[in-house]
Amino acid sequence: MGIDPFVLWGTPPETPGGSGPLAGVRLAVKDVFDVAGTPTGAGHPRWLETHGAATGDAGAVARLRAAGAVLAGKTHTDEFAYSLGGTNQHYGIPENPAAPGHVCGGSSSGSAAAVAAGLADLGLGTDTAGSIRVPASYTGLYGFRPTHARAPRDGMVPLAPEFDVPGLLTRDLGLLRTAAGALLDGTGQNTPATRLCVPPDLWAEQSPRVGAALAAAIARLGLPVHRTPLGHDVTDAFAIAQAAQAWECHGEWITRERPGFGPGVAARFRRAEGLTREEVTLARKALGEAADRIRVLLDGGGVLVLPAAPGAAPAIGRPEDRRLSTLRLTCLAPLSGGPALSLPAGLLDGRPIGLCLMTARGHDEVLFDLAARL
Repeated sequence: MGIDPFVLWGTPPETPGGSGPLAGVRLAVKDVFDVAGTPTGAGHPRWLETHGAATGDAGAVARLRAAGAVLAGKTHTDEFAYSLGGTNQHYGIPENPAAPGHVCGGSSSGSAAAVAAGLADLGLGTDTAGSIRVPASYTGLYGFRPTHARAPRDGMVPLAPEFDVPGLLTRDLGLLRTAAGALLDGTGQNTPATRLCVPPDLWAEQSPRVGAALAAAIARLGLPVHRTPLGHDVTDAFAIAQAAQAWECHGEWITRERPGFGPGVAARFRRAEGLTREEVTLARKALGEAADRIRVLLDGGGVLVLPAAPGAAPAIGRPEDRRLSTLRLTCLAPLSGGPALSLPAGLLDGRPIGLCLMTARGHDEVLFDLAARL
């Protein structure tokens, strides 16, 4: 039995919902965001013990509440949001309402569980390396990672600030578009989508069953398909750059407090601590080259089409070791800074699986136009 998706430390002052476009919408907030009057736990009890209650709302929370959303509660997350599994060594595992007995995926696990269970209408999470898109795929939700520069990032516990961005989860595409309008700044562009970029090298790495489950959704998008290989694998380069930033953000606190971590998170922080300047420099060079390739691929209305995850949700207690294969898919949006949208697009062994659409920076709204075709 999975845990309740909501955390229990502190009750924020009641704030009546506004009369904006999100009036009455129940909002579940990942516990890396500050909510006034409530401590922010970041998925770790020692962080909770060493930090007091927030004095104000994070920028993303404030924007959604100003649009009328009503706080339903704060939700569980993987430790420091540094996992895609949806598990937590200290607090447990929110069960997947769309696939009982299976994980929700992480690190926005609690927000996904709350929305999928109907306990909230809108989930606020973060996406550094797929932490919105993977839970959306596993739980049959829509999951939106915006252009990095268009969403407020103040008042949230960082992991890798160059890649961290608030993201949204919903059961309904119309609500997601409305919430995105409240969250984002007004600098969006609207070059129509002209083609689907389906890189054969990445798709060849997936199980044929994943491709079969998503093929009908791709066809229904109704755009010409271009099969251009994406090129070099930058998964490890991304992991190095992410780890270097994670240690820069939290290394001093970890060294001082010596908190215990679950095995996966502990291993990632150990690697982060031991990185050399040369490793980080080479990784960042590789990411810059990959970002340039993606920019060229998407210029003029291109939309990159990928599985949102390499498969359906793993069973609780028997998680598959798929972090690297997942990062191979999910790291492309953060390294490019562009928006990505995960759509519920099929079933695999009776469990949801999502299709991810990604396009050029600033063209977030184009993804909603394209998704509406489904």
